[in-house]
Amino acid sequence: MNNIIYMDNHATTPIAPEVLEAMIPYLTTHFGNASSTHPFGTTVKDAVDKARQQVANLLRCSAEEIIFTSGATESDNLAIRGIAYACREKGNHIITSTAEHHAILDTCHALAAEGFETTYLPVDKYGMVSPDDVEAAITPKTTLMSFMYANNEVGTINPIADIAVVAAKHSVLFHSDAVQGIGQLPSDMRMLGVDLASLTAHKIYGPKGIGALYIRQGISPPDSLFYGGGQELGVRPGTLNVAGIVGLGAACALSKNYMETGKSCVSTLRDTLHQKLSAYLEDIHLNGHPQQRLPGNLNLCFAGVQSHALLMGLKSVAVSTGSACDSESVKASHVMVAMGVPNELALTTVRFGLGRYNTAEEVDIVADEVIKVVNRLRALAPE
Repeated sequence: MNNIIYMDNHATTPIAPEVLEAMIPYLTTHFGNASSTHPFGTTVKDAVDKARQQVANLLRCSAEEIIFTSGATESDNLAIRGIAYACREKGNHIITSTAEHHAILDTCHALAAEGFETTYLPVDKYGMVSPDDVEAAITPKTTLMSFMYANNEVGTINPIADIAVVAAKHSVLFHSDAVQGIGQLPSDMRMLGVDLASLTAHKIYGPKGIGALYIRQGISPPDSLFYGGGQELGVRPGTLNVAGIVGLGAACALSKNYMETGKSCVSTLRDTLHQKLSAYLEDIHLNGHPQQRLPGNLNLCFAGVQSHALLMGLKSVAVSTGSACDSESVKASHVMVAMGVPNELALTTVRFGLGRYNTAEEVDIVADEVIKVVNRLRALAPE
């Protein structure tokens, strides 16, 4: 593993040393239940309160607007299903896009069996949603819309603030799966204008199994999906994962500092990798918006080379074919299909996800290996 260069940071990130250090006491000596009133409980409750504030500081919101969950999938389900149920008397119509994560798409598909309707808006060739299309899709029965901040496969950043203006104009609640954007892009919830937003720790150098849902004060909260002890204002009951929550808080604090100090050189490394590959390989295609994209995302099609064959050939590089959730699939990504990428070309897609810990030396090594493997596979391909 030490010899493998990791460039799959959209799938998950390593836990930052500072995050692990913050978590360890809550995995060992500070093991109390945050709902207990004795010192073992109050000690960890203080830690939870601190972490909630750290998350709020990154999102520039109040701590009362943060609900802890088990991760982005639960946050997405809680937002979509919970709001759909809570607003059912007002209407049963949801708007989203064809390029969303399956946590959104599959939840909307499941709600169809319960009488809800969803409009799936198309995206442009870059994977971007049009605010005009959003407005045109709104009906008197529309209660909720959900659009991701940045696409997990191609890195395209949606015009969230512009869509939020449309949503507010028509009094429609707006949720964003902000998992890929938070910690890398401006994450001020007031500036973005969303009513709900999902995030998860393991995309920002925190632990897996912990996330949060931002719920703007003043809106009707989503109906709970669970029943239990009433934790998290009753929206998400269950004994709190204290160590995970502490890790999420620490990861958010690191992300805030990381963006404010301007130390990120990830986009420079990404562009260097793209330039090196383009200089020595013909017929490669960039997927996603060329400028409005995540700083570490480089999604490329290598024409004539099946992506799974390329990944198998890259013995010392960890990358992916797209979403980690679809890594076992050999069919074209639904995001590529939504963008209108021809099927034959879509099957040659590789996603490079550069992160904080990648180096210029690693970029050179990865570029050299990709060039070598692509040329070898193309030479083996039948005429």
